Amino acid sequence: MNTYLFMYDLMQFCGHSWIFTNMIIRFMSFGKDSLADTFYSIGFVMRLCQLLSVLEILHILIGIDKSHLFPRLLQITERIIVLFVVINSQEEVQGKYVVCVLFFLWNVLDVVRYTYNMLARMGIYYQPLTWLNFSLCIPLYPLSVLAKAFAICVSLPYFESFGTYSIKLPFPFAFSIYFPYILKVYLLVLFIVHLRNYASCQMKAYTVPSA
Repeated sequence: MNTYLFMYDLMQFCGHSWIFTNMIIRFMSFGKDSLADTFYSIGFVMRLCQLLSVLEILHILIGIDKSHLFPRLLQITERIIVLFVVINSQEEVQGKYVVCVLFFLWNVLDVVRYTYNMLARMGIYYQPLTWLNFSLCIPLYPLSVLAKAFAICVSLPYFESFGTYSIKLPFPFAFSIYFPYILKVYLLVLFIVHLRNYASCQMKAYTVPSA
């Protein structure tokens, strides 16, 4: 199981490292012009990595990973909703700069996390990396939440005009589901839940395990 988890972390590390490196090289080569087509350049690999991350929930449920279930479930669910439901379904949103910002924040956090996890599987705890893994979320976590919220806000006019995912049930139900309302409620829940998680993140940073 330890070998399997190491290989899983290695795959995720390679995927997120490729995305991160690709974004940096493209920005250095093309400047601001590279931001608008970030999704078209790395979207497939990003979607693949996020789908693969669903396995982490299974790892916790069957007991081979001792991480806490709720924070991982929340993070993975949110990313899948934002990536697949909000960004992937609206082509107009894919070219927004917020998508590049969001992908950058996600990959900074994941490159560090999966590097730490791989070394931890081998019993190696490099102190600066350990500190970075548990402390980086303090500045980047709220920025990531704001970027997700902004991406949802940017998408709302398109969901309203195109009617994507909105459903009107036929008679005799006479009931309709207006998807922009669901996104607005989700935004409120997003901030409430993340206030609690951010406090937990700060607590972890102050209790960094020693090497």
